[in-house]
Amino acid sequence: MTEKQYGGSTGRKIGNIVSNINNSKADKILADKNKFDGDNIINRSESISDSPISSDEEKIIRAGKIASQIKIYAKSIVRRGASLLEIAEKIEAEIEKLGGKPAFPVNLSIDNIAAHYTPSHDDKTIAQGLLKVDIGVSIDGWAADTAFSIDLENNEENKKIIEASKDALNNALKVAKKGVSTDEIGSIISKTIESHGLSPIINLSGHSMNKYELHAGITIPNINDKKNVSLKEGLYAIEPFATTGSGRVHDGKPSGIYELKETKNVRSLIAREVLEFIMQEYNTLPFCSRWIVNKFGTRALFGLKQLEDNGNLHHYNQLVEIPGSKVSQAEQTILISKDKVVVTTL
Repeated sequence: MTEKQYGGSTGRKIGNIVSNINNSKADKILADKNKFDGDNIINRSESISDSPISSDEEKIIRAGKIASQIKIYAKSIVRRGASLLEIAEKIEAEIEKLGGKPAFPVNLSIDNIAAHYTPSHDDKTIAQGLLKVDIGVSIDGWAADTAFSIDLENNEENKKIIEASKDALNNALKVAKKGVSTDEIGSIISKTIESHGLSPIINLSGHSMNKYELHAGITIPNINDKKNVSLKEGLYAIEPFATTGSGRVHDGKPSGIYELKETKNVRSLIAREVLEFIMQEYNTLPFCSRWIVNKFGTRALFGLKQLEDNGNLHHYNQLVEIPGSKVSQAEQTILISKDKVVVTTL
């Protein structure tokens, strides 16, 4: 799930979050672990077993394995004319069936909607056009974040746009390692997309991840933003966006996707019930109104509005390009150690 940049910041500020969250830096998870074998990028399937998981690294790898399986499943059910609501609920149910939890609501964004569209509880929208499928899997708060785009029109332009973001991602993964500059990755992404005659989206970026924290401070831009930040050991999502539009997204309609910011008290009974449920079920990972309605019924929408007005929740907007344009997305999660990079979501 992507991060929009506002002059270099995320536009989100986490307040007094739940006290039992462990937000230790992701690069510490490898401190006492065995080193990976070989010198090149390796597939996560080579380093995971079916044994019970205990360490943070094992949870990260398991989340990635589930996410890779979910991508295969999602591609098997996405069809032109299918209900976006049905697609999202099937994907989320399959994540839980495989032993994970959604790290965020499935994003199903069509054409010029770049990101942050998830179906509402009564959504009637159908799959069409150039569809982005953005999937997150969580194991005990450690996430795998991955996305693909699919052409539902058998359209040559769509295929070209999709190929641009895929090529940009593959080229970025070739250089991603400890110590590499985010400027270098962003430059490779932008040059690759531009070589296809398209534009990168300059105010969307990949991001570092920590436990229960999808956007943990380091951004991986789709351009050379001259921030010159070096990647450390840890967990990152790289996600190029290619577009026929302006190369910049703006806030669209409210998405129905929320994130916990504050645990301060609220007067309404339904709002307090919803807040307690959010704290228990999602911690500070994103969730959506659809999930809350499924639990409490439509009265929960009033509770969500009160929590938003009270400052308890951040409400994401849809991120949209100019009308008539199209956007593609490709994304993988990587785990960087001292001398190895594991693409967990392959």
